[in-house]
Amino acid sequence: MTDATTHLWDDTVLPFQLDASDIRGRVARLDGVLESVLSQHDYPPAIEALVAEMALLTALIGQTVKLRWKLSLQVRGDGPARLIATDYYGPTEDGQPARIRAYASYDAPRQAEMTLAGAQPFDLVGKGYFAILIDQGQGTEPYQGITPIAGGSLSACAETYFAQSEQIPTRFALSYGRSTEAGRAENWRAGGVMLQHMPKASPFATGDGGSGEGGLLTAADILDEDDGENWRRANILLDTTEELELIGPSVAPTDLLLRLFHEEGPRVFDPQPVRFGCSCSADKVRQSLSIYSAKDIGHMTTDEGTVTADCQFCGAHYVFDPETLGFEATKEPQDD
Repeated sequence: MTDATTHLWDDTVLPFQLDASDIRGRVARLDGVLESVLSQHDYPPAIEALVAEMALLTALIGQTVKLRWKLSLQVRGDGPARLIATDYYGPTEDGQPARIRAYASYDAPRQAEMTLAGAQPFDLVGKGYFAILIDQGQGTEPYQGITPIAGGSLSACAETYFAQSEQIPTRFALSYGRSTEAGRAENWRAGGVMLQHMPKASPFATGDGGSGEGGLLTAADILDEDDGENWRRANILLDTTEELELIGPSVAPTDLLLRLFHEEGPRVFDPQPVRFGCSCSADKVRQSLSIYSAKDIGHMTTDEGTVTADCQFCGAHYVFDPETLGFEATKEPQDD
């Protein structure tokens, strides 16, 4: 964004480490990215809140993926918020921005009914699972980790995932909403802090389940006494953060870290810029349709004699000549 009131730390993720506590973390601030994600759709406020939380989690978690890797977060439930999906594309080169995209699929009548009855956004998910997927590129097997929906928020689901699947104590403090800064049009802003205790060489393992909801592991199940004390202290300090400090229109990430953790020896690294970006293209749509016969393509053809497709993430609209599609195509596609 080029607005005169844009802050240098907007749309960045700042990695840091607390040397005195053996804890690492990240501070994320999303401004133009979140506005671009949500402006692609006309979601009701409750669905917007879920997408905003997922986008922020994706920025915080995705900062660790390597160049050109793709990280995806998915929440699937049996409630009206059926699917919330986000993608984080690692930078193509050092110093380049990462890209984020997100969308939600929901049952509008059920969502409206539950919201009118007082349901909170997370209630719209219902029962289901939280998944993290990492795609390292062509020739590799994607990694997938899944944990049940639990804890009362999407950030709690992510904390459970790291405790259960990675055995890494993790904590998120997030804030998001529409900002009404003086001199700027109303726009979405989000900010958050992620803490993780550095993993040990031999991770904790148990056959008896954990102390969390449904027997899932929590940080208390993983850490020994000394590490547990450091972890509790860092969490107590993080609990003093105010929502406006997290969102950060006037508080730089480095200032927030110094206020919270000055006695823990905070050390910051280079920030990672993030941008809104979608990977859809006409070629990818053609590839996805290449498995269909001419008869199948005929069923997809509109009365106008074309095949159309819309990207769920960015809203891009594609129009194709049906004779150029499928494994029985009779024409070469023209430049799209």
